Amino acid sequence: MCLGIPMQIVAIDGYNARCTAKGVMRDVSLFLLQDEPLAVNDYVIVHVGYAIQKMTEQEAHSTWELLDEMLALEAGEADAAESS
Repeated sequence: MCLGIPMQIVAIDGYNARCTAKGVMRDVSLFLLQDEPLAVNDYVIVHVGYAIQKMTEQEAHSTWELLDEMLALEAGEADAAESS
């Protein structure tokens, strides 16, 4: 399964950006989006170190809500399995 993580750009240096998500900072390549106008505070989907799509702030927050729900469900299932 492939997973893209929404991240916010905090700095840009050529085709590289420093991005953050939930307190985690990563260096991300913007090379695949070189024809897309990107700026600090924009949101992108990051997969294996590459920004693959620009997204709105609302899309990023909605995606994080879904990912948080999935993690909570998984944690609940793990807790249930441990107590069995």
